[in-house]
Amino acid sequence: MSIRPGAMLGLLGGGQLGRMFTMAAQSMGYRVTVLDPSDVGPASSVAERHLHADYLDHEALRKLGSGCAAITTEFENVPAESLKKLAQHCVVSPGANSVAIAQNRILEKNFLATNGFAVAPYAVIENAQSSEGSSYSPGSSGSVWGVSHLHSGRLEDLFPGLLKVSRLGYDGKGQVRVTSASELDAAFTSLNREPCVLERLLPLECEVSVIVARGFDGAAVTFPVSENRHRNGILDVSIVPAGLAPAVIQHARGTAMSIAEKLDYHGVLCVEFFVLAGDQLVVNEIAPRPHNSGHYTVDACVTSQFEQQVRVLCGMPLGSTAMHGAAVMVNLLGDLWQRGEPEWERVLRFSNVKLHLYGKYEARPGRKMGHYTVLDETAEAALSLALEIKQSLDERP
Repeated sequence: MSIRPGAMLGLLGGGQLGRMFTMAAQSMGYRVTVLDPSDVGPASSVAERHLHADYLDHEALRKLGSGCAAITTEFENVPAESLKKLAQHCVVSPGANSVAIAQNRILEKNFLATNGFAVAPYAVIENAQSSEGSSYSPGSSGSVWGVSHLHSGRLEDLFPGLLKVSRLGYDGKGQVRVTSASELDAAFTSLNREPCVLERLLPLECEVSVIVARGFDGAAVTFPVSENRHRNGILDVSIVPAGLAPAVIQHARGTAMSIAEKLDYHGVLCVEFFVLAGDQLVVNEIAPRPHNSGHYTVDACVTSQFEQQVRVLCGMPLGSTAMHGAAVMVNLLGDLWQRGEPEWERVLRFSNVKLHLYGKYEARPGRKMGHYTVLDETAEAALSLALEIKQSLDERP
């Protein structure tokens, strides 16, 4: 049964993804209550109601569940147990089981590998005391780590590799590069000996992502594939459509759809891929929410990823993902504010450029403050202008 406009929708999380979800919901006639522990944030500043409480606060969850027709999330680290409690009161999307897998790199890697999706060779690294049944014993008796699961080959084959904390790591945080087993002790200790995934570094041609929207009825659509360029572990530029062969595009979209189906996922999901030589695709990670690389959809597609999130949540038919033309999205980080407020005329003087600022009051280096999207007939033309604007902002006095 569909939830009609006028209803109150709930949102766990108060960041920019929540802000854009809230705006999309409001444009369709819905109202939004945000549960966010921050005093003020991008989402709560535009929502009808703000519950200022922790995500595990029982009373706040009761109020949210009883006062909303349906509830969704805007970041993957919402406690799965909170989603389970809310599901006792109303519709929840995505479900707790799907989120629990996607928010934990160990569960995520094992899920992908078990279901036959291509992933980089990896091992699960845990405290030595926690890995008595390990498939590998550290060479040094003083080692603080052990291997509880080894996927593909030997541990020695995973170097050079990237040690990633299993939970709460994003935008390059919670990751350490290691070149040998002897470096694992220091790297593992630097990550507070939290359970980790050690993943072999692969020679990449590029990185791409696919946004999937899947309804409760099983209907699903994908958005055009985005080519993503990162800087210091943070997404810098997304180019759409990606310049890959049609067969690779089809494979990426099909794989993303299959992952959503295997997860029994209902909502908007992003699947990130590594593209290797010979157009080989390897799944990097899953994000159980709208994604930064899908921000171009707000201006470039018939239906944005955020409108799709509303449609799924409310049991409405999915919208078209067709593009109006090519697009390039560029993130605006807090570094740009170090010399004062950027001169936005350098962006807005171009009639085919759309500026989005997130309403954050404190600009910090590496913090996502906004983005702009360049629309053009070809990706090449859009990228050329996007980089010209980027250079202009970076070089201002």
